[in-house]
Amino acid sequence: MVDSRPIGLFDSGVGGLSVLLEIKKLLPNEKFIFIADQANVPYGAKTQKELQELSEKVASFLLLKDVSMIVVACNTATCYALDYLREKIKNPIIGVVPALKPAAQKTKNDKIAIMSTPATAKSAYLKNLASKFARGKKTLLLGCKGLEDAIEILDEKAIKDLVAKYAKEIKSFGADIIVLGCTHYPFFKEQIQKGIGKNSKIIDSGRAVAKRVKQLLTEANSLSEFGESDVDEFYTTGDPKEFSLVASKLLKYKITGKKAYI
Repeated sequence: MVDSRPIGLFDSGVGGLSVLLEIKKLLPNEKFIFIADQANVPYGAKTQKELQELSEKVASFLLLKDVSMIVVACNTATCYALDYLREKIKNPIIGVVPALKPAAQKTKNDKIAIMSTPATAKSAYLKNLASKFARGKKTLLLGCKGLEDAIEILDEKAIKDLVAKYAKEIKSFGADIIVLGCTHYPFFKEQIQKGIGKNSKIIDSGRAVAKRVKQLLTEANSLSEFGESDVDEFYTTGDPKEFSLVASKLLKYKITGKKAYI
């Protein structure tokens, strides 16, 4: 039986839209509901308890919209609240896990750089991933302070300066594989690639998340056969006008965000 319920996604800001795009490429017939918890951005400044509470509130908002599953399209929330959400919620919960496993398989010089927010870089979750999947490799856990914030408001000068700064650190380290460990960063993948040079490869988790969503829907025989245009819903706990403006630029198509109260 086809499950016509939408797929829910959330992030602290607009970064999770990069995950939405990857899922839509693979599953164009599905309907999506996305919420950005911009009233509480940045998540990286919160304690683990605060992140768990906020993530549960945002997830509850999506459950009230009758979503079939929830994608935690935020690396920080995945690191600090994914297991907590899975204990609380019976619907499938998918997180964005930094792509360390494929990075370890693809590196030729055994040097991997992980670009993330400072909170993700210092998390036990990421360090455990590195020790599990990148054992014997040299890893640079690069907490890119300010980059997520600059992308959130599309401050192009700040983005350019920060990308140049962190690319310099990566080049100095000598990584041939760079993992994007923040969902905001794929929107500026070209700029990052230009900064680090063509000899290094960039990977992120978006495609893997999309494949996992498709796998779960396929196993449940719940793939939608027919899609409708313009049925996706977008919400923010912040300013809907600002969110709509930035989101439309990043997605490259116009969306209208609504105010969400969690």
